Amino acid sequence: MRLVYLGTPELAVAPLAGLHRAGHDIALVVSAPDRRRGRGAATSPTPVKAAAEAMGLPVSDQVDAVLDVDAELGVVVAFGQILRPHILRAVPMLNLHFSLLPRWRGAAPVERAILAGDTETGVCLMAMDERLDTGAVYSRSVTAVGSKTTAELWDELSATGTELLLGALESGLGDPEPQSGEVTYAHKITNEDRRLDPATQSADHLWRVVRVGGAWTEVHGRRLKVHSAELREGAFVPLIVQAEGRGPVSYADFLRGARLDATDVRW
Repeated sequence: MRLVYLGTPELAVAPLAGLHRAGHDIALVVSAPDRRRGRGAATSPTPVKAAAEAMGLPVSDQVDAVLDVDAELGVVVAFGQILRPHILRAVPMLNLHFSLLPRWRGAAPVERAILAGDTETGVCLMAMDERLDTGAVYSRSVTAVGSKTTAELWDELSATGTELLLGALESGLGDPEPQSGEVTYAHKITNEDRRLDPATQSADHLWRVVRVGGAWTEVHGRRLKVHSAELREGAFVPLIVQAEGRGPVSYADFLRGARLDATDVRW
């Protein structure tokens, strides 16, 4: 079967690599345009583009390019763009979505599952339609959230999704089942979502924010990033933090260096 693949970030690399290893005919990979990194003029490719080029696969940043390669099927993984109706009419599309649909349709399903305190999440292989993550589901896999971070869940779900995808293509897709249950939307994570506010947030919520990634708070008017933390007997305990203009250190070293004690920062 002649395929096209649409994906952008790191978690979309494993499914592409799996398809390539399995010998599928990948006619084209579509990924987001190269982005400028830092202050210079140099650009760098997306993780999916870099991986595709290393495999010797043709790559484009133009979605309409899929119309020119006579593909029988498209595979979409964290592409980051809405596909227009004329594309979906021309090429049937499968989508690996990293949630248990219809819970957490949208842009940040893994992060929203963690923030909401969900006990489980998963990955669905679904048919794409013109609406946002509403297509019928061919197969799904469930995993416990536990104390995992966003990055850890991405790695796990990317691997699981690859297995679902390859298994479905090998055995035949069959008939998908319409989504059922309560619909929730996974809006993009904002800087405010990552803010730690000990005065209004529970210890458990603080811990979940840190696990999402990019958590920050303010100590005496200066921003402090919190890279890792744990719950210890129901209390929130920062482990690795980073003050403005400094490198990451243990929380104990930060307090000593800033000449603070635990009573100066109330979690």
